Amino acid sequence: MFLRHIPFLRSVAWHSLTAFGGPQAHLGLMLRRFVRNRPYVTEEELMDYNSFCQLLPGASSTQTLTLIGYKRGGVPLAVLTLLVWIFPACLLMGGLTFLIDRGWGIGHSSFEYVAPMAAGFLGYAALQLFPLAIKNTITWIIFFVSEVICFWFFGSPWMIPVLMVAGGIVTNFNNKRIPQQSDKPKTIRWWNFWLFGILFLLAGFFSELSRKQDWPDRKPINLFENTYRMGSLVFGGGQVLLPLMYEQWSIRPSRVQENNPGAIRIDQKDMLVGMGMVRAVPGPVFSIGAFTGGMAMKSEGVLWQLLGCIIGMIAIFLPSALLVLFFYPLWHNLKKYAVIYQSIEGVNAVVMGVLVGSLFFILKDVVGPPTNIQQCPLLVFVATVGLLQFTKIPAPVLVGACLALGYFL
Repeated sequence: MFLRHIPFLRSVAWHSLTAFGGPQAHLGLMLRRFVRNRPYVTEEELMDYNSFCQLLPGASSTQTLTLIGYKRGGVPLAVLTLLVWIFPACLLMGGLTFLIDRGWGIGHSSFEYVAPMAAGFLGYAALQLFPLAIKNTITWIIFFVSEVICFWFFGSPWMIPVLMVAGGIVTNFNNKRIPQQSDKPKTIRWWNFWLFGILFLLAGFFSELSRKQDWPDRKPINLFENTYRMGSLVFGGGQVLLPLMYEQWSIRPSRVQENNPGAIRIDQKDMLVGMGMVRAVPGPVFSIGAFTGGMAMKSEGVLWQLLGCIIGMIAIFLPSALLVLFFYPLWHNLKKYAVIYQSIEGVNAVVMGVLVGSLFFILKDVVGPPTNIQQCPLLVFVATVGLLQFTKIPAPVLVGACLALGYFL
């Protein structure tokens, strides 16, 4: 089975090294790489996977790619796909904890044009996915409303699931027929859900017990519980996860240091460097877990720091994998019911609205106010979209060019 799927895993590895721009941009690159370049899944399957994953907490682009592996080779290939996808980003972010110096400047000039480049990947994804999601009047309306709400409430943890449910309800007011499908019902693996719940409860129990009894080596336990909890409960992807981590480990410890002197604390400047760097590396934004894990354990020595990177990587991605592999068979079986099938069209329109709303929100910060005469970031954004749309220039070349532009200008 492994040998038969080596070409697919090679594509996943290349994707992990070239996927910049966050989860929405990753979807456009998946369409290019796993549908059009190599037809591992159809356009409809990819959109279905992504729409479903938006309803779950956790890393949505990671869950979507995991489902592609699951479709091609079941749970074993899904696990391999997950590991290949997250490893490069986690290696880079974990390695950063061994290099970071408190004298670093937060806005290092070499990364000045990485943000507009990442927005360019997002713009390219919007161009690729728009015809697949917006097909009639009702999807246009859902798209426009979702775009406006996303722009004004960007980062709200409940915005995306609420919009998804609302979009699904709206498209149920039609008489769209369910096509006859020959797919057999998928087996629901309840052990995934039980394992997710047991780990959640045990991590919380031992973390609180170690805090009350002040165990000397309780940091790894607290780190696992904090990271696993955020990976289990965060809706909205990395743009919601990053500020939650910042508040959990940089802001809150300064307020509770007297009552809990052993609490995990990451210096604010170091945390901001990690939040900026995770946007500059390919792969999932949730790889920030490897960075925060290493920084949390840095004061304990090199081996403990390495352990912290591993704990952070496992704890942040494990809930996403367990939830998606449990709920997808359930979703697959429920699609034969009209209320579920008809909701997919609305959910896809919401996904498109969130993508474009996120793009405008990011461009607002990247390009600056209209009075700003510095237009180079806007040119980088437009050039990135154009080169991705009309050429076959590899993504690493674009990244290298943006880093060079920031370094020499």
